[in-house]
Amino acid sequence: MDYMTLKEASEKWGVSSRQVNYYCVEGRIPGAVKMAGVWLLPKDAVKPVDGRTKEGRAQK
Repeated sequence: MDYMTLKEASEKWGVSSRQVNYYCVEGRIPGAVKMAGVWLLPKDAVKPVDGRTKEGRAQK
């Protein structure tokens, strides 16, 4: 399986690398693994929905 780093994912998804780190810590990216202190994400991973925005929240 091919992996990408936090920096590569942040550029791909248009968010900060810190935000991608939060996604990894919370377990919101399936297949993400931490090796030697570095998060590795699958190349085909999709960006999780951001619950902080109106578009990301569940509609009531």
